[in-house]
Amino acid sequence: MIVTTADLFKVAYGKFAVGAFNINNMEQALGLFQGCVSTNAPFIIQLSKGARKYANPKVIEAITRAVEELYPQALFAVHLDHGDEKTCYDCIDSGFYSSVMIDASHEPLEKNIEITRRVVERAHDKGISVEAELGRLGGVEEHVKVDEKHAMLTDPDEAKEFVEKSGCDCLAVAIGTSHGAYKFAGHQSLHFDRIEEIQKLLPGFPLVMHGSSSVPQDEVARVNAAGGAMKGARGVDEDEFARAIPLGVTKVNIDTDGRLVWTRVHRESFRDDPENIDFRKPGEVFVKEYAKFIAHKTEKLLSNNRVAEILAALGR
Repeated sequence: MIVTTADLFKVAYGKFAVGAFNINNMEQALGLFQGCVSTNAPFIIQLSKGARKYANPKVIEAITRAVEELYPQALFAVHLDHGDEKTCYDCIDSGFYSSVMIDASHEPLEKNIEITRRVVERAHDKGISVEAELGRLGGVEEHVKVDEKHAMLTDPDEAKEFVEKSGCDCLAVAIGTSHGAYKFAGHQSLHFDRIEEIQKLLPGFPLVMHGSSSVPQDEVARVNAAGGAMKGARGVDEDEFARAIPLGVTKVNIDTDGRLVWTRVHRESFRDDPENIDFRKPGEVFVKEYAKFIAHKTEKLLSNNRVAEILAALGR
């Protein structure tokens, strides 16, 4: 069942975070639904500009609809990740999306507000929520590339001004994470003090944490053992999600970890069965492994066994 992102956030705030997982193909969709259904967790399907270009919007939407029919007990929202203004409007007009993200974080504050406000007005006319971003995460993810010298944490006072003037429904904040597989070195951590400052100025307002893959070291080791070259890859300690949730972090974006699972499964398949040319074999393994990975994440996000709670809040 597709619900609005806003409805998920109303129930989740302060208690759990909704996992937002990027998908690009059938195998990811199947694994995502299976993993969340197995733990009775709500979730958000994220479709990026890159995914829409790769699979074609009609194809990826059809895949989602088909898998929804297979798992009618699934409870989820559909979200555009890192959209520009044009892509936001395309998604708003499609009638398929629960929410869109307008990413104008590369613009000066006033310009970011101006662009976001336009998208908000268009989206709210159709009952669609808008996520915006303030501050800049470092790293690389699809078309988003920010070197570390240009990364910057979200300023709490600017966050308050931004939300009030733009009218956005949730805000992606830069709190120390970065995109891609190379987020942290050593024992770096999230900036919990910055999250607390933002929450004090925006009480009850949903915050979003991008770049939240944990880059499991066992996955990295297996990728490298099967011919990969991922030296120094390190992500967010997933045990820190529970600390961020009471501070208003209500949506957590996870993409890179799913790519790691895909890479590990396929590299090991090519290594261990070099004569195989049936791509369905590693595909079947990936669906199972991805579902297991997703189920684990819902537990770390405290979103497992929450579907009944959300349905009750919606009067369903």
